Amino acid sequence: MTIHRGTAGGGGITKIGDDCFLMAQAHIAHDCVLGNNVIMANAATLAGHVIVADGANIGAYSGVHQFCRIGREAYIGGYSVVVKDALPFALTVGNHAKCYGLNKVGMRRRGYSRDTIAALHHAFHLLLSSKLNTTQAIERIREEIRDSAEVDELVRFAENSKRGVVK
Repeated sequence: MTIHRGTAGGGGITKIGDDCFLMAQAHIAHDCVLGNNVIMANAATLAGHVIVADGANIGAYSGVHQFCRIGREAYIGGYSVVVKDALPFALTVGNHAKCYGLNKVGMRRRGYSRDTIAALHHAFHLLLSSKLNTTQAIERIREEIRDSAEVDELVRFAENSKRGVVK
């Protein structure tokens, strides 16, 4: 696998967190930041300035466009092409990638409560399946779902996106 060092224009740092599993032929370009417990399968590729949050899983032969973010515990399916920010806790798959909702299996395996999973499932429904645009969906999520740190994280991630989010 290859890891490129940071550039002067990008802050000079490429950073890899603890306990990452980086498989054969994976590529991490300049100025990328990976959190802890990230998995990059064979030949998964990150362009420059990509940020990958803790616990994300990037499938084999997937490519992530420069300046994109991959949310916490996001699952990127194999052979996917990600050109926008991939939402935390989501299943994101395809060329160009599409979000297929909450990664329920991953959430259960990581020990999240039923209440948290239900709240995130409802938030993903509003964000992806309703006929609301992203701004309207976020407003509804805030109105309907309270007291969930994970839902709050999802909302903040979408609101802070500069490239837009995969939907």
